Amino acid sequence: MIWVSKNWVESGEFDAVDDTSCYDLVLQRTLALFATFMGLGAGETLTLSAAVEKALLNYPSLRISEENVKAAAAGIALARTAYLPKVDALAQVNRATRNNVFGLLLPQSAIPSISGPVIGSNNFGTVWGSAVGVLVSWEPFDFGLRRASVDVAEATHAQTEAARKRTRFEIASITADAFLTLAATEQTVKAAQAGVARAESVRLVTQSLVSADLRPGADQSRAEAELAAARTQLIQAQQAVAVARASLAQFSGGEPASISIALGGLLGPAPAASPLQAEVNPFVAEQAVAIEQTRLRLRVLERSYFPKFQLQGSAYARGSGAELNGGRLGLANGLAPNVQNYAAGLTVTFPASDLPAIRAREAAESAHVRAETARKDQLVNDLKAQWNRATAMVDGARQVALNTPLQVASARAALDQATARYQAGLGAIGEVAEAQRLLAQSEIDDALARLSVWRGLLNVAIAGGDLEPFITEASH
Repeated sequence: MIWVSKNWVESGEFDAVDDTSCYDLVLQRTLALFATFMGLGAGETLTLSAAVEKALLNYPSLRISEENVKAAAAGIALARTAYLPKVDALAQVNRATRNNVFGLLLPQSAIPSISGPVIGSNNFGTVWGSAVGVLVSWEPFDFGLRRASVDVAEATHAQTEAARKRTRFEIASITADAFLTLAATEQTVKAAQAGVARAESVRLVTQSLVSADLRPGADQSRAEAELAAARTQLIQAQQAVAVARASLAQFSGGEPASISIALGGLLGPAPAASPLQAEVNPFVAEQAVAIEQTRLRLRVLERSYFPKFQLQGSAYARGSGAELNGGRLGLANGLAPNVQNYAAGLTVTFPASDLPAIRAREAAESAHVRAETARKDQLVNDLKAQWNRATAMVDGARQVALNTPLQVASARAALDQATARYQAGLGAIGEVAEAQRLLAQSEIDDALARLSVWRGLLNVAIAGGDLEPFITEASH
């Protein structure tokens, strides 16, 4: 029994083949048509721009970058709080002995301090003590240290924003590459399907000639072997499609089986290559911000070796149940503060011994500035080399795309001639098999040639730092 679809044959996608050779293909088409009639479509058809847009909405690493930007913005607000006065409030109640001793005690944090005169006694009776107070400290000027710290925080925010843009650029680039890979594998499947159909046609012809004792049985075995090889090539191509579809689904979201793509302008003429704009490339832009951030950190160190001025004001009250002669007032005396004081003043501190450490940190930070600058120069150099390689690839791919139609036409003519010679008894089955393989490979080369130009243009756009023109051209 012969399965023939008028529309499929007219489209050139199938020759007349039997139910054994194309069972799987016909079953796939039947299920697809059934799903269409039942409203069970395979899913949204994606253009290149739609696939990139979905990836930029769905891929988790972008959400990580966005949260980093928000954290850096909060860091700016934190740095600006250094301009505000510092207010410390205290309230305390205690029950303790009141013995005091005359003499110096070096600064430390282990022994509580006792104010007042030496009372000349030493006993273990306790009294109540209380205190409340407020201390306000404000730095009226700082020789630019706080402004430099805010600048560092703003540079950190700019760096995270640049990292977010770089991440978006990377995801868009990888998604576009996955889209082109899927397009290439689908074109390979179409060429492989045509190869299977031709191999089946030759098998049918050979079977008829062998049955009529016009050709030896070895010819039929050879034709069946060629058909099996063509089917293997088709299976491998379908496997590549499944892998490419899974890769695209990783970024665009959804299930791989539901993804279908529209090639748009990818099979049409390719535009000219975009120019190199290394300075606007997201990788270079991020590195430029990293250099500025390092320079600002160095400026903070340069503003560190200055005196610190603190305007301070304090108001407090204390209460005690102790008398000057060592006696105790008893009961609840001392629980309520009853002696008030206030003070205002200016405190100046200077880190005199910090100079060697600050100088060492400045030297280290200066080295970081030079290292980040060199890294940017390396990035620009690498992008130039990448752009040059990509443009060379585009030029070669354009020449191949001009040549492959001639290759296909010649291979098809060679197959027609070899088939006619074989049917007339003038040629061998090996000539037909070789012509079939040549035509199949030529069709694959032709299908991939135009996509190779676009893939080269994608690499040019990646090196150039701007994907928008490429995506726009490829999607229409």
